[in-house]
Amino acid sequence: MTEPPLHIETVAVSVARPEGPGAPFTPPVSFSATFRSGHPDYNYGRAGNTTWSAFEEALGALEGGRALAFASGMAAIAAVIEMLPVAAVVVVPRSAYTGTRLLLADLQTRGRVEMRAVDITDTPETVAALDGAALLLVESPTNPLLEIADLRALLFAAHERDTLSVVDNTFATPVLQRPLELGADVVVHSVTKYIGGHSDLIFGAAITRDDALFDRLKARRTLHGGIPGPMETWLALRGLRTLPLRLEKAQANARVLAARLQEHPAVRAVHYPGLSGHPGFDIAAGQMSGPGAMLSFELADAETADAFTARLRLVVDATSLGGLETTIDRRSRWVGDEHVPPGLLRLSVGIEHVEDIWSDLAGGLEGH
Repeated sequence: MTEPPLHIETVAVSVARPEGPGAPFTPPVSFSATFRSGHPDYNYGRAGNTTWSAFEEALGALEGGRALAFASGMAAIAAVIEMLPVAAVVVVPRSAYTGTRLLLADLQTRGRVEMRAVDITDTPETVAALDGAALLLVESPTNPLLEIADLRALLFAAHERDTLSVVDNTFATPVLQRPLELGADVVVHSVTKYIGGHSDLIFGAAITRDDALFDRLKARRTLHGGIPGPMETWLALRGLRTLPLRLEKAQANARVLAARLQEHPAVRAVHYPGLSGHPGFDIAAGQMSGPGAMLSFELADAETADAFTARLRLVVDATSLGGLETTIDRRSRWVGDEHVPPGLLRLSVGIEHVEDIWSDLAGGLEGH
C-alpha cells in the first residue's frame, strides 16, 4: 500500500533530519574547510559542506526540486545571469526587487545584457517581449506593488521560445506557491526573508528540476565563490523548520490588516492579492494557496508617510522583510525605487498579536 504524501508542514520539520540510534534531531554544523579525500561531494569547503547538504535537501523537498545554497539571494540571481551569453536579452518586471533591477542595469551599461522591463501583469506585452529573449526573470507577487503575474501563461510562453524561466519566490515561499510545478526552470529565494525568518542572516538559494541546470548553477557558485557560511546555513535550516507555522500566522494577520487599512479614510489604496478588489485576485487564487503576509498601502504623499512611520512604536521602520516582527518601509526613498508612488508603504506583517499591530497602525494614521 502506497503511503500518502506528507503535508508541507511535516516535510519542513522532518526532511534532512539525521537518522539512526543516538542521532541528533538537528544536523550538526560543519565548520571545516577541508575534508579527507575520497568523498565525491566533500573535499574542499568551497565545493561542498555537509551543513549545506542538509539545508538543500530540506528546501528542495519543499519546492519539489534540487536546491543549491548561496551566500545571498543576489548571489543566486547573479549565478543565473552568469549562465547567459553576452548581450543576452532579459525580460524583467518594471516593478521588482531593487537589487535585481540595479544588477541588470549595471550589466546593461557594460553590454553584458539587454534588459526589457515590462508590466508583468500584462500577459500579451510580456509574451511579446520574450521574442529573442534568453531569460524571463519574474516575481509574483512583485516587490513592492504586490502585482500578480499569470505564471502558467508566461512560463508556457517562455518554454515555447526556449527562453530560460526563473521565478523569484521570496514573497510567496514554497508554502504558498510552487513555481516549478507551474513550469519554471529555476526558482530563486532570498532565504534572508521568510525561510530564515528571524532577521539574523543573509542567505540565498536556487532550485531546479533540471540536472544540467543544477550542474551549471553549482559551477557558477563554486567558481565565483558565492557560498554561504556553515553557521548561516544552520540558521537557515532552523528557520525553515517553522516556516509554515510562522507564515500561517503572519498571513492571517495580513488579511485582517489589509481589510482594515482598505476601510481607513487616510489610506488611498491597499495592494494585497487577498483582497477581492485586487486586479490579480483571481489569478493569485489559481496559482497560490494563500495571498501571503506582504502588503503595501498608499498615503497622500511622502511627507505624510514619513510622519506616519515616525509615530509608530511597535511596527519597525526597516527595509528588510519576512521576519517575526512587523516592519514598514517607504520604498520611493531608495535608489532604484523612484518610480514607486511617493506615499507607498510596504508592510511586512509579522506574528505579533494582530490587535497590537492594528492599534499601532491606527494610532499612527490618526496622528497620535
